Amino acid sequence: MGYVAVTGGKEAIEASLQHLTYERVKHGEWIDVKTIKATMRGFLDQVMSESSLYSESLAAIAMKQSEGNVEEAVFLLRAHRSTLPRLYYSTVTDPRDMLVIRRVSASFKDIPGGQILGPSYDYLHRLIDFSLITETEQDVRRKKVEFESIEVPEESSLPLEKLPKVMDYLRKEGLIQNLPVNDEQPDDVTKESLTFPSSRSERLQILTRGQTGAVVSFGYAGLRGYGSSHPNVGEVRVGYQPIHIQIDDEDEYYIGSIKLTEVESFIPANVSENGKEVLEFDIGYGACFGQNETKAIAMSILDHALENPENTPIHDEEFVLLHIDTVESTGFISHLKLPHYVTFQSKLEQIRKIKREGARK
Repeated sequence: MGYVAVTGGKEAIEASLQHLTYERVKHGEWIDVKTIKATMRGFLDQVMSESSLYSESLAAIAMKQSEGNVEEAVFLLRAHRSTLPRLYYSTVTDPRDMLVIRRVSASFKDIPGGQILGPSYDYLHRLIDFSLITETEQDVRRKKVEFESIEVPEESSLPLEKLPKVMDYLRKEGLIQNLPVNDEQPDDVTKESLTFPSSRSERLQILTRGQTGAVVSFGYAGLRGYGSSHPNVGEVRVGYQPIHIQIDDEDEYYIGSIKLTEVESFIPANVSENGKEVLEFDIGYGACFGQNETKAIAMSILDHALENPENTPIHDEEFVLLHIDTVESTGFISHLKLPHYVTFQSKLEQIRKIKREGARK
């Protein structure tokens, strides 16, 4: 591929940037970053997840700057993230310590602690609510007060922390293998280039920061026949996960909580036990910032598929991991807009030459 250096055009580029700003303000309306942060929960969660940077405030600024363009917002946050010093690493955190706001299982109707529906679009008719056109600040305050004044039934007053995992019950029954704890230091894909074969820690990092659409599409393709990992969702839990750091040998410090979606899927698998093949369950794992349930479920499918290589694209780690990063994929596609004058002129001359030679025969 050939490129040519382009000079000049500085004034045109500056005019283009001014036009870009004008497009954002030309209607004379504006939106406060605080309003984005307070009302665009789904956008912020997706952007934070794909950016690998948990900051609702920065995500809100990026959303405003990019005019709601998710891929641009992710690019901005990734770029900002690369400038930040890495002061500490968090200690290992256990999702059993999560303050749960939503927890459902598609495998068991009755689970200890109960199914907690929480905030979800799953139970909503997909009909446009035209009343939102005229919604006022007073309406917002009234709806807030109405919800907060609902009398909580006694069965809903159960503690939302330390909820057991659905997987633990299958493990007690011996239906899931008890594997030794892996205390190896995880690889960091933001510091070291990915090489193959990859480690599971690398795969999970790339999947969790992957473009939501790409992760979901690959997971969907796996279900439709391009893979053999067809799970039952054991548990989807969404909540606030406490994060701690430890300095030297001192006690751990609590530094805050992050909203997290975690999925554990069950996939039937034949395993060897005492020289015999027996049927048990494998686990596919998904976790990502914010409330991103579809992405986390798709991630659990891909995690299991990549743990069990087969001769299909969804089980091929190079095919999956090299094509789901939003900055890499959108960047490479976008570069096609840049000048390729030498490349195209070369191809054009070849075609002209072939046609001239063909005309002489």
